Amino acid sequence: MTEKTFTFASGAGSQISGHLEPPEGTPRGWAIFAHCFTCGKDSRAAVYISRALSRAGIGVLRFDFAGTGIDGGSGEALSFASDIDDLRAAAKAMAAAGMAPSLLVGHSLGGIAVIVAAEELPDVAAVVTIGAPADLQHILRFFTPRDLDTISTADEASVEIAGRPFLVRRSFIEAVEGIDIEKSIASLRRPVLVMHSPLDQVVGIDHASRIFVASRHPKSFISLDTADHLLTDVADANYVSAIVAAWASRYLPPLTADLPQVEAAKGVVATETLGGTFQLQVRSGEHTLIVDEPVSVGGLGTGLSPYELVSAGLAACTVMTMRLYANRKGFPLERASTTVQHEKVRDMMPPDRFTRTIVLDGPLSDDQRARILAIADRCPVDLSLIRGSDVQTELSSSSQTADSASLP
Repeated sequence: MTEKTFTFASGAGSQISGHLEPPEGTPRGWAIFAHCFTCGKDSRAAVYISRALSRAGIGVLRFDFAGTGIDGGSGEALSFASDIDDLRAAAKAMAAAGMAPSLLVGHSLGGIAVIVAAEELPDVAAVVTIGAPADLQHILRFFTPRDLDTISTADEASVEIAGRPFLVRRSFIEAVEGIDIEKSIASLRRPVLVMHSPLDQVVGIDHASRIFVASRHPKSFISLDTADHLLTDVADANYVSAIVAAWASRYLPPLTADLPQVEAAKGVVATETLGGTFQLQVRSGEHTLIVDEPVSVGGLGTGLSPYELVSAGLAACTVMTMRLYANRKGFPLERASTTVQHEKVRDMMPPDRFTRTIVLDGPLSDDQRARILAIADRCPVDLSLIRGSDVQTELSSSSQTADSASLP
């Protein structure tokens, strides 16, 4: 699904515009991602994790905190208190829109923010921290003695961090010195996943130990091996994304479809015809078809390839699901068709992308078209592809296989 814009009133009353990654398939839950101290909502970690959760059926809101100098925040002072207020305001706005977040994910300073914010968000079922410090005093290491002197005497100063200027006021320093993060963690009483790299040069691994020890069970820790603090390596970002999505699924409602499931497919048997390197006869009950690979890869080109069969299953299921829904609602859908293209996308996890193009014929209103299009994401084959499946393999004797798959 394409990300959408989600606008809400901040804790201070100003408007914040964030990116909302809608869940693919039947919604399982909603989450908020809090970015790191010098990052923004479009950092690699924020984007990859949000999209991975979306593929797992969890919609995600990510937005820029005030004072980052991003997305219109230039000129606003850094304020940890306002970050907390904005997280809570975002959660309130999402709940009002029917998308109450049940998961908070925070990267670096964002990890501290989600811990503190979660204390007053009873709908939040679980919290994830990535490279988070165990105390706010850690942030002061980014400031020079001169910066701190200027803030102390002039009440504020422009401090350059990671190549960008940040407006810092004395109230920020006082807040940093006055918040006990470990106490907040101990009182959280929610499942916590702590992720940290032992080679993190920005926030040491000892901070992860303190967060983990202070957390109450159920709690989990994942070492990120050689990852850097910002997860700049695509492989690291993909790994973190997959782990967060898998871990969070345990603490969210089970996936359910709001359309009746089709009958499970009967056994399908694929047997070599010996007419070419890849040519197969595929049978299911009374139905038979030929499967092959293109000539360009050594096949005879006499049938659909395996990935084309998968695409065909998705296309067919999509059309059938839309037809069932349109008939049930009495919509004037005359004919529907779906084209599905499959590709392998580098630096994406999982790497398979199925692109669907849908055509709806008939005197349908814009609202009816939108509702039919939305239901397409809930067809059973779509849900199986998004959720993942359990594939079990057994070895059978050649005679048994021949008996069950004998050619006519």
